[in-house]
Amino acid sequence: MNLSRRSFINQASAIGLGFLGLRSVIENGLAQGAASSFAEVGYGPLLPDPDKILDLPSGFTYRMISLVGERMDDGLYVPGKHDGMAAFPGPNGETILVRNHELEPAQVEFSPFGLQNLLFRQVDQRKLYDPGKGTKPALGGTTTIVYDTRTGDVLKHFLSLAGTHRNCAGGPTPWNSWITCEETVEVTGGDIEKDHGYNFEVPASTEIHLADPLPLIAMGRFRHEAVAVDPQTGIVYETEDRPDGLIYRFLPNQPGRLQAGGRLQALRVRNAPGLDTRNWRRQTFRVGGVRKVDWVDLDDITSPDDDLRYQGRFEKGAARFARGEGMWYGHRSIYFACTNGGEKQKGQIWRYVPSRFEGTSREKNRPGTLELFIEPNDANLVENADNLTVAPWGDLIVCEDGTETQLILGVTPQGRIYKIGGTNISELAGATFSPDGTTLFVNIQTPGWTLAIKGPWRQQRG
Repeated sequence: MNLSRRSFINQASAIGLGFLGLRSVIENGLAQGAASSFAEVGYGPLLPDPDKILDLPSGFTYRMISLVGERMDDGLYVPGKHDGMAAFPGPNGETILVRNHELEPAQVEFSPFGLQNLLFRQVDQRKLYDPGKGTKPALGGTTTIVYDTRTGDVLKHFLSLAGTHRNCAGGPTPWNSWITCEETVEVTGGDIEKDHGYNFEVPASTEIHLADPLPLIAMGRFRHEAVAVDPQTGIVYETEDRPDGLIYRFLPNQPGRLQAGGRLQALRVRNAPGLDTRNWRRQTFRVGGVRKVDWVDLDDITSPDDDLRYQGRFEKGAARFARGEGMWYGHRSIYFACTNGGEKQKGQIWRYVPSRFEGTSREKNRPGTLELFIEPNDANLVENADNLTVAPWGDLIVCEDGTETQLILGVTPQGRIYKIGGTNISELAGATFSPDGTTLFVNIQTPGWTLAIKGPWRQQRG
């Protein structure tokens, strides 16, 4: 029997393998008839949106709160290519959204400086990381939205970091800032004035201003994707968007002050140097499998030849991952997606549980552990998981970056998958909840729209 992609997900929610330590359905003897072994979960089927923007379940609505090309409060324009994003508490119950823009200098049609960058000179040039010699400025960076979830009003809207390249994802910090990541390793030359491939920190602020464009050099130079900060230790974990990338850990000299430097390390699976976790040719890491890990120090972290991952793998025995992308902290764990992992390259989701003694000498005897949660190998289940977050009630919320309908999916603590939204426009990105838990914000990357979704979040079925 042929099932449509949506109806298959609706019936096969049991394929959420391993969430919060749950082992695979097959290992528990539930392989036969798995689709009918569990009650339907989530919020029901997605209903067609008359405006053909975002399909949602019954009882849910969305509001378009930011569109590419709109004029902002600083006189500039909303840039395009919305990507990673996080929400922070603001004054008087307001929500502060800090949002990435995955733009390159040539994409002038999405520029914050308007047609032909005519407003470029109105910006304080000292606040631009790479002005591109005044002729081809770097157009990536971040914008900030101050939003009232009670009224649905945008209170402020402004450019908050400028002059960077391809700001893809990032992650929030416990001290109310956003770490934005450059997904590029371009070097100085031609119109490019500075090396790229760094992280930058943007305060979550309601004040209209540009953050100081200071690269976090000690966190490494590579094709960054996302980060997650453990609030218990201040340690920062990082993904690398390469088919043979590493998972990194940054041990800050002063937790909460990333500019003060620190040590960059890569994840190594204990007793398996250079382990290929991608499972492309053979299964080296089974679903539900848990392995102890070590962390190895890296040298020459600015990596002028873009070879940091080779150093980690061939010289230090670090594990190899298939395009590390979204990453988030929750349940005292670090969750991250590898978009091209698995035999069919349809994606994996992993969970790293830090040691009780993370980053200390005692960690050797009580190491952290790595678990493979999901590797569906079927686009009918999850297709190329990308950005992800943890919902206020504990479920994992995942954005797809696949080839068909792009879905926002939820995964319950029991490992069941359900649908939250879907679009046929372009990649979904930046899913994040407001601090009050009422609103899920998400981006439709191209051309660049931000939506605020409301609904009966606590009334899940099953």
